[in-house]
Amino acid sequence: MVSRLQTTVKSSVTFRGMGLHTGRVVKMTILPASAEHGIWFSRTDVSGLDPLVSARWDAVIEGSQLCTRITNSDGVTVSTIEHVMAALAGCGVQNALIEINGPEVPILDGSSLPFVRSIMQRGLRRLYAPVRVIEVLKPVQVENGAAMARLSPSDVMQIDFHIDFADTSIGQQSKSLTMENGSFVRELSDSRTFCRSSDVDEMRANGLALGGTPGVNAVVFDGDQVVSPGGLRHMDEPVRHKMLDALGDLALAGAPLIGRYEGVRAGHALTNQLLRKLFATPGAARMVECSPFQLANLPGAGLAWDEIPAVA
Repeated sequence: MVSRLQTTVKSSVTFRGMGLHTGRVVKMTILPASAEHGIWFSRTDVSGLDPLVSARWDAVIEGSQLCTRITNSDGVTVSTIEHVMAALAGCGVQNALIEINGPEVPILDGSSLPFVRSIMQRGLRRLYAPVRVIEVLKPVQVENGAAMARLSPSDVMQIDFHIDFADTSIGQQSKSLTMENGSFVRELSDSRTFCRSSDVDEMRANGLALGGTPGVNAVVFDGDQVVSPGGLRHMDEPVRHKMLDALGDLALAGAPLIGRYEGVRAGHALTNQLLRKLFATPGAARMVECSPFQLANLPGAGLAWDEIPAVA
């Protein structure tokens, strides 16, 4: 019989690294948390203000394009949370306290893989409360020019994504995956953030991407060339990373989503708009106690250590 209990990390795990946009070195520790706690960040470097920031859709600062940034009522923020959120969702963690001594999650290698490896090395601990999921009951869609994001009913969590870039080294890429039986860890977790050389120049001119290093924590494209040393981990690494980002942003729903997500040129802001529309639309979603079938097909179900990508 499959146990339908919530989980947390078995023991704390610490990361040290530079923020992609701030260039600031931070220490971040994922700590075990009790049942019904959810995912919270705690800024250990602030004083006189509430340091706790909830990792939820309604805490996201609307309009953020380059990353997902959350805030609390005191204006305390944490940015670039999508990769660690994807790792937690992909490993089946519903509860954790994440202590961080700076404003941005460390970028590490630009993917979710370092987080996944450390979480799985520590293992998970079951908590005495049932897992709940959010079922998508009817379609909702948001658009912004040529970009679109949509959620529709499905028996399992599924992500379909399409990107289209003028750079021939990226071009058009499409991929569809169900997030069951460890597919996130196997297929998406090692895919790194990416950008174009012109984007890097523009961001740095605006005081961003200060911690970005091509080939270390980002894949950089320039026309028909992959600029980053070492090349790609997957021929379609860009669309895989967009799917990774989508899972991390959807993990802000407050519980695992059961539905089909479709993204066309979508980014962080559009996915957050989609969640806001989902929860503002009467009858579009409901939270229920997870069935054995649903639990067996959640992203973190059935993971094994030997399924983790072996990236140097």
